Amino acid sequence: MCPQPSTLNPQLQMPITTHRPLPAELKAIQDEMEAIAAGYGLDFFETIFEVLDYEELSMFAAYGGFPVRYPHWRFGAEYDELMKSYSYGLSKIYEMVINTDPCYAYLLSANAITDQKLVIAHVYGHCDFFKNNAWFSKTNRKMLDQMANHAAKINRYIDRYGYETVEHFIDACLSIDDLIDPYSPHIRRTTDPKKVEEEAKRRKQDQENEEKGLPEAKGKFATKEYMDSFVNPPDVLKAEEEARRQQVEQQEASRSFPAEPQRDALRFLLQHAPLKEWQHDILAIIRDEAYYFAPQGQTKIMNEGWASYWHSKIMTKHGLTDAEVIDYADHHSGTMAMSPQRLNPYKVGIELLKDIEDRWNKGKFGPEWDDCDDINERKNWDKQLGLGRDKIFEVRRIHNDVTFIDTFLTEEFCRKHKFFSFAYNEHTGDYEIASRQFEQVKQQLLTSLTNHGRPFIYVQDGNYKNRGELYLRHEYAGVELKQDYARDTLVNLQKLWSRPVHIETVIDEEQAVISYDGTTHEVRIT
Repeated sequence: MCPQPSTLNPQLQMPITTHRPLPAELKAIQDEMEAIAAGYGLDFFETIFEVLDYEELSMFAAYGGFPVRYPHWRFGAEYDELMKSYSYGLSKIYEMVINTDPCYAYLLSANAITDQKLVIAHVYGHCDFFKNNAWFSKTNRKMLDQMANHAAKINRYIDRYGYETVEHFIDACLSIDDLIDPYSPHIRRTTDPKKVEEEAKRRKQDQENEEKGLPEAKGKFATKEYMDSFVNPPDVLKAEEEARRQQVEQQEASRSFPAEPQRDALRFLLQHAPLKEWQHDILAIIRDEAYYFAPQGQTKIMNEGWASYWHSKIMTKHGLTDAEVIDYADHHSGTMAMSPQRLNPYKVGIELLKDIEDRWNKGKFGPEWDDCDDINERKNWDKQLGLGRDKIFEVRRIHNDVTFIDTFLTEEFCRKHKFFSFAYNEHTGDYEIASRQFEQVKQQLLTSLTNHGRPFIYVQDGNYKNRGELYLRHEYAGVELKQDYARDTLVNLQKLWSRPVHIETVIDEEQAVISYDGTTHEVRIT
């Protein structure tokens, strides 16, 4: 259990700020770094720095940077994990910055001055990315206030319905908080309400025309009488009318919805699940916060790479004294280190940005470069275009991790950094290098980044077999669902839907449906 009363007592909350002004030395460093970052063209919101000890920083981190969030046991568990990891020397949080306007950034009091310089420069890179990257453009910049409102609302429900009742419902909601559509803020998935209204008016007009016997009725085109049999063939009109009639009958018979599969399962539940008012509010809160954090998962490599690029540039060009070089090099290299077992987003991001800058400075792009197959010529290629800096600012503005890797990862880059793909060997029971081929390496990397490596789940039918049951579909892409996770998730979905729930998936390379009716699970091979 977490020893912090703020995570155990539902009525206690942490303040958003400690109201501690920066020491004069750190304030001078902040002012210097801010001026340098702005001089390079970085554009960021006002940034407020505060210094915390590790216990305070761990509490802030456990809340995802928002200490005013609603009370829940998982925040205490995360705090306990962070503190133990720090106590055992396994990890250390140097800083934390949150995407708001103004940006709040927290520094660790135990950091040396060299580390504080590095961290402050790093933070300004993050703040620039938050403000200017397209995938963050739809996030709520006043999320601090919003989360405080969420917490106040949930605390009122705790007072009214009891802590355990609300906590158990939050548990169920959090188990499915990734069943959202992270692209929906940027793409209209549902029909435009204006188009729905226009379609309703058109149907009403068609009905009036039909009653009046006008030629526009039943899909007919207006034309001269002598051309009518050619422009509006009777057999075609009859077939179209029959198809419309069958479609209407089928829809009425099945009463199936939605019309198309929906990826945002939380939105579907909010619209159709038989939830009480307080349950509806809590699910909406979980969904709102899930969408706020989604861009951070979509841009982890780019965001950390961009911040690392600028802290490296600022520190090596402006921020170091002779006495600080060794400490900086030691800490920077530790952050950039990448083991064969794990992808380091800091390392991949900064190196790929440097590669892009170098390629666009030297003109290593376009048909002429792609068609060149002379090794020596490619090695010495330099058109002296000087477009690198503008290019990486463009990349920062429009890409997320998937498009970043898909567009700019090259075979030369993979070879230089010794990338490889791995797979499980059933005979030895170990993971082994499967390939060093560029296409396979790139594909495996993209697969791991797409949807954060999580399965694609769609709501297929909210009235399965005309019995009000919920039917989901797993879009199988070569990786099966973890059976224990799938079963537990169905249990929580059934709590929200209050009727049996099903998910269509693949088990042992065979189509199957996993069901839960509120008491038992059933697996049916189809």
